[in-house]
Amino acid sequence: MTSPGGSEPFNLRSIAVAAFGPTLLFGLGQGAILPVVALTARDLGATVAVAALIVTLMGLGSWFFNLPASLVTLKFGERWSIVGASVAAGLALAAAGLSSLAPNGLVLLAVAMTVVGMSGSVFGLARQKYLTEAVPVEFRARALSTLGGVNRIGVFIGPFLGAAVMQFGGINGAYWVGVVAMAAAALLSLTIPDLAAPDATDGGNPGPQPTLRSVAVSHAGVFLSVGIGILLLSALRSSRQVVIPLWADHLGMDATSASLIYGLSGAIDMLVFYPAGKLMDRKGRQFVAVPSTLLMGAALVLIPLTGSFTGLLLASLLIGFGNGISSGLVMTLGADFSPDRGRGQFLGLWRFMADAGSTGGPLLLSGVTAAASLGVGISATGILGFAAAAVFAVVIPRLKHRRNY
Repeated sequence: MTSPGGSEPFNLRSIAVAAFGPTLLFGLGQGAILPVVALTARDLGATVAVAALIVTLMGLGSWFFNLPASLVTLKFGERWSIVGASVAAGLALAAAGLSSLAPNGLVLLAVAMTVVGMSGSVFGLARQKYLTEAVPVEFRARALSTLGGVNRIGVFIGPFLGAAVMQFGGINGAYWVGVVAMAAAALLSLTIPDLAAPDATDGGNPGPQPTLRSVAVSHAGVFLSVGIGILLLSALRSSRQVVIPLWADHLGMDATSASLIYGLSGAIDMLVFYPAGKLMDRKGRQFVAVPSTLLMGAALVLIPLTGSFTGLLLASLLIGFGNGISSGLVMTLGADFSPDRGRGQFLGLWRFMADAGSTGGPLLLSGVTAAASLGVGISATGILGFAAAAVFAVVIPRLKHRRNY
């Protein structure tokens, strides 16, 4: 396997800074603003419900722009899509930082958060497509797990940098941290090596360009099997972020205790992504997909049985470990089943399904909690983990595709 744009043997280190650096910076920019968006909205006169909606606009913008993002990447290529997404996100964060000076500041903030989400979808799809094509299949899971882990590290560090700057610049300081991080991501993305042009193997007549519809139809079996597992996994992941603080509050813990538990769970999450990727490369994707979803599902079912700081901490650490070893799993499976022609469209559809699960998980928790209780809602969410494990156990070893692992 040759390196991107050359004939030398592949070495992941040769593209590590250019491939993973922008991801770290983009995640840092997002992490810096996440704790303050709702507070900014409240300062601008929003109700609690409207403030929550503005935060949600980032996720909705990412979800609904996944399909157009595939077309953007196809038109401009991976490198320039990553650069453009970073620039767009930086401009949006600058607008958010200036929203307090605008006549309709709340509207400006809402638009800015939507653009941040849309930019994130382009950035995420382009970086995934680039690494899928740049990295040999025998290194793929390690590369994509590292990509996911580096993003999590950035999101984890971001709030601390934002808090430090806010000591001097007020709440808007967090947005300026985001602007600087996005600008740095754009500049570093310019160093991403070009991919070598693929060899023509079909006589130079590749046929019509695949469309979103044609890719969806031709790969319906994958979307309706492995894709369902991805949807369930994404719902499980997004729900765990809500469950820990809610159950801590249910037990009467203060904000400091809840934050400590959440932070330690996140720390475990960040420590295990590379060994998990190595295991996926050497043993197979199901060796991580099944255990990770079982662990998260079991931990969520156990949480309603906890009644103390220690009990919740242990269950949360188990969730963090399960989520950590699944780092990059969604991207790796998407890369495995994506076709050479129409890869961008396939990954756009793949990410659309994943984001649908991310949106639906907290909605399921909210609905069941409203109908029954918080404990029942958390347990229902945990069942998603067992369902995802069952899907992965059945379909990953059996679903036939052209790549061996």
